[in-house]
Amino acid sequence: MGVYKNILFSVGNTPLVKVQSKLHDKIELYVKVEGANPTGSIKDRAASKVLKYLLDHKQIDRDTTIIESSSGNFGVALANYCHLYGLRFICVVDPKILKINEYLIRAVGGEIVKVDKPDSSGGYLLSRIAKVKELLLEYNNSFWINQYENKINAMAYGEGVGEEICQDVCVDYIFVGVSSGGTITGVSQCVKRHYPNAKVIAVDVKGSVVFGQEPLKRMIPGIGSSIVPQVMQDAIIDEIVIVDECESISMCRELLDEQNLFVGGSAGSVYAAVCKYFKNAECDHKPKVVAIFADRGERYFETIYNDEWCNKYIFGKTESKGTEQ
Repeated sequence: MGVYKNILFSVGNTPLVKVQSKLHDKIELYVKVEGANPTGSIKDRAASKVLKYLLDHKQIDRDTTIIESSSGNFGVALANYCHLYGLRFICVVDPKILKINEYLIRAVGGEIVKVDKPDSSGGYLLSRIAKVKELLLEYNNSFWINQYENKINAMAYGEGVGEEICQDVCVDYIFVGVSSGGTITGVSQCVKRHYPNAKVIAVDVKGSVVFGQEPLKRMIPGIGSSIVPQVMQDAIIDEIVIVDECESISMCRELLDEQNLFVGGSAGSVYAAVCKYFKNAECDHKPKVVAIFADRGERYFETIYNDEWCNKYIFGKTESKGTEQ
């Protein structure tokens, strides 16, 4: 694989694992393990690509302040790649940010601005975006990455994880979790270009508004959204599978127990969607199915892998006290 000048340059070429799941008699299941990227998630692909593109095309310079709304993986990834390129980074977050993510952003020089007022949907995304716009006015030489609309963001996933998958597997189905919208947009375009008959299945969770559901409080980061991302106008989606957070967590535990895959909550959602979709399906052949697992599980040790937290916030087995995250 060669020698890298910096670990961040090793982004991509993540493992594709053939999983012997409980559906092995119906499908060939392959999972793309994006947690193997340098900072632990698929978001490394966009952070590295977008910043290099902006610098190369002189849309930003070394004195530009980079601003983004994120309480998760994209914030961590941008903090690291901004540090690599010597750029100031401000990450707008909310109270639901995991402590480990806040630490990881600050550890490489990222600055945190935290909003605490929920928006009309009960979440914080609209409040974070409003704060971003305030900061853009405050700092003269500043740039909002805007993962919800940025087409370079989507292109990074198509040229990266999409191409890698299509080189390794003749895709019949691909399951992609939906949040900020860039991954499914770029990957769907790439897969359809290589395999026009492949089915792109979007995975969302109950409470997300992306596909017209009623907004509800959601506890698992990295899946679902309280807005419909504009970048998804270019996505090519054949079908949608909605799962709930209980299913997501159960599948995370199952993947760790049976497959030694320690993954984040969105991966559990995607795996739950695969199982739900093919449970009663009748296939005339054994299709090749790809599932993208966006990140790894260590950061969720105190949440989705913690029984007390799950019982309190997800399964409802104990009485919840105070305000939810």
